[in-house]
Amino acid sequence: MEIGRLREGVRARSKLLLKGPGGDDVLPGEAAEAVFRAASSLRPSVILLGATRNGRETASRLAAKLGWRCASEVSKVTAKAGELAAERSVYAGKVVASVACALPAVATVKTGSYQRSDAEGGTVEEADVGAVDGAVRLLSRKKKEAGGPDLKKARVIVSAGRGVKRKEDLPLLEGLARDMGGALGCSRPLSSDLGWLPEECHIGLTGVTVKPEVYVAVGISGQLQHIAGMKDSKIVVAINTDRSAPIFQASDYGIVGDLYQVVPALRKALAARKGPAPAA
Repeated sequence: MEIGRLREGVRARSKLLLKGPGGDDVLPGEAAEAVFRAASSLRPSVILLGATRNGRETASRLAAKLGWRCASEVSKVTAKAGELAAERSVYAGKVVASVACALPAVATVKTGSYQRSDAEGGTVEEADVGAVDGAVRLLSRKKKEAGGPDLKKARVIVSAGRGVKRKEDLPLLEGLARDMGGALGCSRPLSSDLGWLPEECHIGLTGVTVKPEVYVAVGISGQLQHIAGMKDSKIVVAINTDRSAPIFQASDYGIVGDLYQVVPALRKALAARKGPAPAA
C-alpha cells in the first residue's frame, strides 16, 4: 500500500510504502488498520485517499480509529495554519461549497480533480505494519467483464434517455454515436430500472462522471442527478420534445423535436459531410 503525505503548507515530495502481507487483496478494514499503525508512529498532519468505493470506506474507518476529522469528496485541498481547507460539490453539483476542518485530518479526494504529476525525484520511505487481520476475509475474486465503453475516455458521447421508447430502438442512437466517433451512454432509468444498457453506461450523480468534448443528450429530461454527471462537458447538445425540459438550461444547442425524426436527419447530414465511400 502506498500513501502520500502532506505537511502543513508544503506538498511533500516523499512517499510512504506500507509493507505487510496481503498483496492486492487488502480490504478497507485491513487498509485502515495498516495506515492507523503507520500514522500512530509517524504523526502526519493530513492523510489523503482517493474517493473511490474502497477509499471512502477506508477513510471513514481510519478517521474513527485515529479520532480525526474526515472531509469527503473534496478537491483543491490545502493544509496550512493548522487547518485543512478544500472544496466539494453539493446539491448534485449545482453548488461548490468551501469546507474546512482542524488538523490532523483525513480526506478523500474526488477522482479526476488533479492531473498526474510528471515531477521527478523525491524519496520513498518504508514502514512494516506487520500482519493485519480483519473481521472480513476475502474468499474469492472474480473480474467483472466490461459491459460497455469507457465513457471517461470518450471524446463524444451520445446519451439515451427515457424518450427512447423501446430497447430495439437503441441501435439508432448507437449509429449516431458511431457516426460521430463516440460512445453510447444513458440516463439512470435505461440502465438501473429497465436494464437496457449496462451500469457502466449510466451517467449521473450515482453513475459515471464524464467530460467529453461533445455530449448529445437524446430524450433526457435533465434532472439534477443526471446533470451532475455531465455538466463539465465542453459542448452539450439536447434533443427533446419538451421545450421546457431542464436539459435545455444546461445545453449550448437545443433541438425541440422527436428523436425518431431528428436523429435520422442528423445521421443523414453527417453522412453527407463525409461524402461517398471510396471505391473498393
